[in-house]
Amino acid sequence: MPAEASPVSVWYDLINPTPQEERAVGECLGIAVPTIDEMEDIELSARLYQEDGAEFMTMTVLTRPDAGTPRKVPVTFILKGQTLVTVRHAEPRPFDAFLARARRPNGAGLHCANGELIMTGLVEAIIDRMADTLERLGTEIDQISQEVFSAKSAKANNKTRDLQELMREVGQKGEFITVVRESLVSVSRGVAYYAALDGVDRKLSKELRQRLKLLQRDATSLGDHSAFLSGKINFLLDATLGLINLEQNQIIKIFSVASVVFLPPTLVASIYGMNFAYQPELQWHYGYHFAIVAMIVSMALPYLYFKRRGWL
Repeated sequence: MPAEASPVSVWYDLINPTPQEERAVGECLGIAVPTIDEMEDIELSARLYQEDGAEFMTMTVLTRPDAGTPRKVPVTFILKGQTLVTVRHAEPRPFDAFLARARRPNGAGLHCANGELIMTGLVEAIIDRMADTLERLGTEIDQISQEVFSAKSAKANNKTRDLQELMREVGQKGEFITVVRESLVSVSRGVAYYAALDGVDRKLSKELRQRLKLLQRDATSLGDHSAFLSGKINFLLDATLGLINLEQNQIIKIFSVASVVFLPPTLVASIYGMNFAYQPELQWHYGYHFAIVAMIVSMALPYLYFKRRGWL
């Protein structure tokens, strides 16, 4: 009887691999598994290349987006024939989501027959995760926008302090969107690179070609959406800074008006406080009352003028 064929592995998932594990997989497939330092290289030639009959694609993936402190981690996809090798030194949620779906009884719908389909499934999960993240960011930005342009009355110092907190939060959202956009660009570049191999170095199936087109389209649309959110963030930053300047100018205006209002009565008091030997009004019985009335009138007139002009 012929010996029973041993199962062929279509996916090696290396999570925080040791040098021994990298060497073992490399010897099994005849490739050199990149190290973490090589994966973090930002040069295009170090991220998308062919070597030893395999395609190497390193993409930047987002981790911990729900924690408010997202991180960018490199994930390398290596395709050698029908076998996929993923090298990652973190545990992004899309990988767990893909594995959970693949282990379900109806997980065959994920098309895990070969490494190419597994890779596209993982990339699709990564893009879906970023789509959810951008949707959540859009909702949070809308809430911040409502707070920035709300007509709530508050004390000037409290309102300025609230606007400063909002500006800090807007800045954090802007940094978040920047990280998402960098990840989207990296993923889109990796998908475009692999799609460009069709008919050049290997023949892609019709199903795989369609899935790659859908991934490129989704990544492009998410990139446009992230650009829209980034523009909205910049607008909110400018608006918040403008409101803070208006609040500060309002305070300065109050002090300026107060100094102008109190200037005439100060002048009257200064005149009658001079130590000259001969001042006729000093001997007047109603001189004190006249000076008080003159100061009140000289203070009321500028105030009423500013009020009528709408400066107060």
